[in-house]
Amino acid sequence: MFRPFRNVTIAAIAAVAAFCTPVFAEKLTIVALGDSLTQGYGLPVEDGFVPQLQAWLVARGQDVVVENAGVSGDTTAGGLSRVDWSLTPETDAMIVNLGGNDLLRGIDPANSAANLDKILTIARDRQLPVLLVGLRALNNYGPDFKQQFDAIYPDLAAKYGLPLYPDYFGTLKAEPDAPMALATYMQADGIHPNADGVAKVIADLGPHVIALLETLK
Repeated sequence: MFRPFRNVTIAAIAAVAAFCTPVFAEKLTIVALGDSLTQGYGLPVEDGFVPQLQAWLVARGQDVVVENAGVSGDTTAGGLSRVDWSLTPETDAMIVNLGGNDLLRGIDPANSAANLDKILTIARDRQLPVLLVGLRALNNYGPDFKQQFDAIYPDLAAKYGLPLYPDYFGTLKAEPDAPMALATYMQADGIHPNADGVAKVIADLGPHVIALLETLK
C-alpha cells in the first residue's frame, strides 16, 4: 500500500544526493610557448623553466600542468608556425615568451610584432587567456631598433588586453649589482639563465601566472 510513496522517497533522496555530490575540477593546463628560455637550454630537465614553474605553482596550491612548448632557436616566426598544434584541446591558458632569437639576429621588429600579433589572434579566437612575457633590447642595433623592439610587447598587451610581464630578465637586471648578478645567475654563454637564475625569474613571474590561473576559476 505504501510502496509507491517509498519508491518516490528513495528517488528524491537519490536526486538530492547526486546534486550534493562534490564536483572535482580537472587540472588546468598551461602551454608555455617559447624558445630556449622556455625549453630549458643547457640545464638538466628538472631545472628548466617549465618544471621549475610547475613545481613553484603546485607548492602554492595550484592544480596545474605546464606543458613545455619551447623550442631552442625558435624565432617568433617559428612559434607562429607551430602554435596551432601546440594548443591541444586540453589547453586552458598560454604563456608566450618569444622574440629573443629575433633580437639576437637583428630581425626587423615589425616582423616580430606581426608574428606575435598572429599568435595572440589565434589565442583570442580560442578564448585562451595569455600571459605575454616581454624582452628588452640592448643597444647593439642602435636606438631606433631598441625603441621599436621594446614597444612590441606593451603595444600588443594593450591591443589584446593581456597581462604583461615586461622583461624576462628584469628581476636579474634589478639586482643592486646587476653585472655581478647576471654573472651569478647566467650560464657561461651569457644568454641563458642557470638553474638559480631560472628560480629567481620564476619567483618574480610566478604570481603573474597565478593571477592568470585565477581568471579561469
